Amino acid sequence: MAKSKSVYVCQNCGADSAKWMGRCNSCGQWNTFVEQRIPQGPVRSSTLEKGTYAVPESLDEVQSDQVTRIDLKNGEFNRVLGGGIVPGSLILIGGEPGIGKSTLALQVALNIDKNILYVSGEESPQQLKMRADRLGGGNGKCQVLAETSLQAIITQVQQSKPQLLIVDSIQTLFSEAIESAPGTISQVRECAAQLLKVAKETHMPVILIGHITKDGSIAGPKVLEHIVDTVLQFEGDSHHLYRILRSSKNRFGSTSEIGVFEMTGEGLREILNPSELLINQQPADLSGSAIAANVEGIRPILIEVQALISTAVYGTPQRTSTGFDTRRLSMLLAVLEKRANFKLASKDVFINIAGGLRVDDPAIDLAVISAILSSTVDIPVDPFTCFAGEVGLSGEIRPVNRIEQRLGEADKLGMKRILMPAFNRKRIDPARFHLDIIEVKRVQEVPKNLFG
Repeated sequence: MAKSKSVYVCQNCGADSAKWMGRCNSCGQWNTFVEQRIPQGPVRSSTLEKGTYAVPESLDEVQSDQVTRIDLKNGEFNRVLGGGIVPGSLILIGGEPGIGKSTLALQVALNIDKNILYVSGEESPQQLKMRADRLGGGNGKCQVLAETSLQAIITQVQQSKPQLLIVDSIQTLFSEAIESAPGTISQVRECAAQLLKVAKETHMPVILIGHITKDGSIAGPKVLEHIVDTVLQFEGDSHHLYRILRSSKNRFGSTSEIGVFEMTGEGLREILNPSELLINQQPADLSGSAIAANVEGIRPILIEVQALISTAVYGTPQRTSTGFDTRRLSMLLAVLEKRANFKLASKDVFINIAGGLRVDDPAIDLAVISAILSSTVDIPVDPFTCFAGEVGLSGEIRPVNRIEQRLGEADKLGMKRILMPAFNRKRIDPARFHLDIIEVKRVQEVPKNLFG
């Protein structure tokens, strides 16, 4: 028999060591090393018999047939994937617990007219049936399997020959060839590699659901993201209704597209026009609110930025933001105090992006500053005014990308006025939009255009 040796592997970053260590030298985490046994010995000759491996062929002779994507009957999901799912592809969906990953996967299984095998290592068939009834009924072509053994799943795939395989989740699977517990780095890597092999050989697409770590990244080794063809991140606050499906890797489409959903009692509902739901419909006499012409991926969305400025009760003023980078907020406050002479050093500042969204677009800076100024002087901003512009450290309003898409979305939703960088004015045709375009070059010009 082949001998085996022990190696200690960090469950956080995948680094290995010949002996156990309390602290990983690679990632700095404590108590993450777990012992794993690796068999040693010569490779059996039977695995290298003639005809069992691929033969190289000329690139000119390779057939480049047009691949027909599978329609998932979900417009937002199709948009993120690039028009549907490619046969033989491996897709990884990650997100926080309770965000809706399993709900989205089960909705896909119930809606499309394909032979589907739904493998769950976390729920029983009875629990899946209860969820399916809540989502609106069943699909006679959808089979469910409560199994965690990789070999049993592959055997079932070979017998039933499904057209789509859904695995919930990859961290619950284990391979009998690896002597370690389910969820460890070696198990996740081996199971993903075996499923990839099955997908490529049978041209059967596979959807994997994965857990995430406390910092929001996909749990398991980084090689897991390299193995799969597409990595999707399901984002949103579990206390809010809206969810965003975002692609961080896509071999068959763009990574700039996003899908927007609303979580309801009957499952996830597609939001075809998110701007109408994310803009506040309350009376216009409330201060501290501004509309930002934001772009998520390549999709323009109007969102509401809320600010509250109050006198600091404690010695150190608070700087709190929800859905917006706190460090960037501190920078914008410093710019306002230095360049616009607004004294905010002794004030508590609270920023909130309505709807529970997280925004990284720098063009939202101008809306954040406008909401802060509105709350400071307690004068509301015109509800038919929106903003798009990045603020620099010198107080200049810097140009932003996709300005025509931002203007088009604002025009479609009935906005009458937009404050934007002067540089972007040179690149657009104002006659195309029913908007009063106001150019701003520096932060000092914003209060005058807001309040006169």
